[in-house]
Amino acid sequence: MARALGRLRPVWTWGWRRHLGSDALRQQELKSSFSMKAKMPPCDFSPEKYESYPYEHMLKIRKQNLFPTLVTCYKKPLLLHQGHMQWLFDYEGRRYLDLFAGVATVSVGHCHPKVTAAAQKQLGRLWHTSNIYMHPAIHEYADKLTALLPDPLKVVCLTNSGSEANDLAMLMARLYTRNFDLICFRGGYHGASPYTLGLTSVGVFKPSIANGFGCQTTMLPDVFRGPWGGSHCRDSPVQTIRKCSCSQGCCEANDQYIEQLKDTLRTCASKAVAGFIAEPIQGYNGAVQYPKRFLQEAFRLIRERGGVCIADEVQTGFGRTGSHFWGFQTHDVVPDIVTTAKGIGNGFPMAAVITTREIANILAQIFHFNTFGGNAVACVVGSAVLDVLAEDDLQKNSEEVGTYMLLEFAKLRDKFEIVGDVRGKGLMIGIEMVKSKDSRQPLPAEDVNQIGEDCKDMGVLFGMSGIYGQTFRIKPPMCITKQDVDFAVEVFQAALMRHLEKTSAK
Repeated sequence: MARALGRLRPVWTWGWRRHLGSDALRQQELKSSFSMKAKMPPCDFSPEKYESYPYEHMLKIRKQNLFPTLVTCYKKPLLLHQGHMQWLFDYEGRRYLDLFAGVATVSVGHCHPKVTAAAQKQLGRLWHTSNIYMHPAIHEYADKLTALLPDPLKVVCLTNSGSEANDLAMLMARLYTRNFDLICFRGGYHGASPYTLGLTSVGVFKPSIANGFGCQTTMLPDVFRGPWGGSHCRDSPVQTIRKCSCSQGCCEANDQYIEQLKDTLRTCASKAVAGFIAEPIQGYNGAVQYPKRFLQEAFRLIRERGGVCIADEVQTGFGRTGSHFWGFQTHDVVPDIVTTAKGIGNGFPMAAVITTREIANILAQIFHFNTFGGNAVACVVGSAVLDVLAEDDLQKNSEEVGTYMLLEFAKLRDKFEIVGDVRGKGLMIGIEMVKSKDSRQPLPAEDVNQIGEDCKDMGVLFGMSGIYGQTFRIKPPMCITKQDVDFAVEVFQAALMRHLEKTSAK
């Protein structure tokens, strides 16, 4: 009984007052909360006047001339016109704080002036030759990028997207090991190309045709939603509210999830495997983190079976996790292959596979060619992004502002029963919504979407995904400030209050 009553307290003590006949007081508190509108931080940038097609004509074109797979967020899709650092502007000049960064892609800020200037200068010099010729940009960029990786990861192949990079990593793993089976996590997203669909273990991406030959999934070591987890499992300023009885230096959840991986290797894979791929923090699935030592032990098991270990850094790379430049470094491991995209080009289409000389040499046995990989403009953009990351100290900003954001959102978890988990590291954050903390059952996607709609109407753009559509994803441009965080938290709190008001009125 005490536990049940304790559950009433976090929701602003409304439950207590309702039982005491204070419904009117509760409604008054809600209304006053909406009158205190969150104040958007100032911005000294003014967007250009929108001069393209009218909104309704844009909708008509989208319906008639674009693939139906190009889905949009929000009931009334946003028509965006311009971006500046952490801000986006729609066709009517409305300003939005961008907490999703084009799906974790805009790393240093929308239209960062230094990156923009570098691209403009290169466009006036040389657009494209393909890599059948030498040009300075690809060599300079390869030198700068590989300098940021530990030995022996010093050979890079440039591609155009994360799916392409993971395609190539799969090919290299199989050619190098002469094995076929690849192991991946349930809930992982590694691309939607025909080859990478085998690694992507999210049902909505799976077509009803044969796909994914030789790809075996293993249980996701999710310490919030999975069968095991406690209050000290993950590398995050915010832990789960699940209690833990582990002794010092021991993680029972990690041991259980490792046993599940061993079981997968015993039952679903051949004796020798090609490799294992993992995101250091799962992206699409809502910033899911694993027990701290899991990847160390997983890498050892895979290498014992002759496989290589692939770190998918498409979302976690380039300082986003704050404490380290690469996500795999937060797990104290060195993979055999690293794939990256998204933040590498701040929105420009480019990606990379970085590996050892020994593994890279395997491609010399076949003819491998990528027309646009290593494009001159892409390499100049990538180089400028690396410069800005260092000059603006954005990795440090990710750590400081990201930690602040995690702790502020964790306060809302402690106040609202439907906020089940707040997790992440740096500026890669997930807020998982539940029906109740005890059940951990996902809040219905339609409710999550409506909360996101309300946040958008108040000027903040969240990502929304997860296996059940239950998680808000926060991966903003890494130039975001603590003042921006305060605004976002106020807006999110107001949206949660509005949701509770609607549900209590039913």
